Amino acid sequence: MDNVDTTHSTPGAHPSLGAQAANEFFSTTLPGRTSASGVEVDGSKVAYWTYQPVRVTPKTRTILVIHGFRGDHHGLLRVADHLPEMRIIMPDLPAFGSSEPFHEDEHTVERYGKFISGFMSALGLDDNTVLLGHSFGSIVASHFAAANPGAIYPLILINPIAAPALEGPKGIMTKLAVLYYQVSAKLPRPLGLAVLRNRMIVRIMSITMAKTKDKNLRRFIHGQHDAYFSAFADRKSLLESFKASVSGNVAEVAEQLTLPVLLIAGEKDEIATLPNQHKLMKRLPEATLEVIPDVGHLIHYETPVPAAEAIRTFLEEHPA
Repeated sequence: MDNVDTTHSTPGAHPSLGAQAANEFFSTTLPGRTSASGVEVDGSKVAYWTYQPVRVTPKTRTILVIHGFRGDHHGLLRVADHLPEMRIIMPDLPAFGSSEPFHEDEHTVERYGKFISGFMSALGLDDNTVLLGHSFGSIVASHFAAANPGAIYPLILINPIAAPALEGPKGIMTKLAVLYYQVSAKLPRPLGLAVLRNRMIVRIMSITMAKTKDKNLRRFIHGQHDAYFSAFADRKSLLESFKASVSGNVAEVAEQLTLPVLLIAGEKDEIATLPNQHKLMKRLPEATLEVIPDVGHLIHYETPVPAAEAIRTFLEEHPA
């Protein structure tokens, strides 16, 4: 197994950015809300973080957050920080961050859905739990909600993958990315890991997705990707997860999502494009689309305030 040693610091304190960035991009109350825990789900050890509400109110909800491909719980921290009245639970998905991979099963969308069931059961989360997924997490969360009606309420998708990644104008780039992961998995271990964790490749990806013109925020985003984008368990599970991320989409199960769904989309998202978000909304039985201007696929980093406001309003309209 191509294990990676992942060091997790206090939320807001980033090893490559230090206290100054922590003060600039996170509130002083976030560390006090934070607790780190671990639980065994189907034989795999899973790390998760809980962000308790600053004050419990009738509007306090429990939100289970599913992060995107090659990310971990750090990615949604800024959104969690701007929802201080909510109880937010964010696991590192199996094979990412500090969580172990599935020991025998392939890392598919369906298997990650089974993980959600096991994780919710282990933590005693009931059907009033709000489920939130970002990017690849939107695929996992939507497929879980479709396969388990009544298990959660409601569903929130940030930068949702609304159309097949292997089709359309971006299809060629996606196929090249598949080849990149396939080749990296077959190379000798040291070389394969060096290719996957190449800082230049990670930086190019980060630069491409970031739309903000704020230099400090761009530096923060690049630092986040440098620190956490390579925290995967091994090349096999990474390849399996990537194949899952490009072979599934939310639209596949749209008609089965009979609960209220909030779509939070970026106006300039080149991965989950805005036209596809409008098409997805029309297929969902009960959907709300919130479009945030001047941001792409990094809503969780660049525009956490309007994202949190959209979530808050949506949950007020759809109470437990």
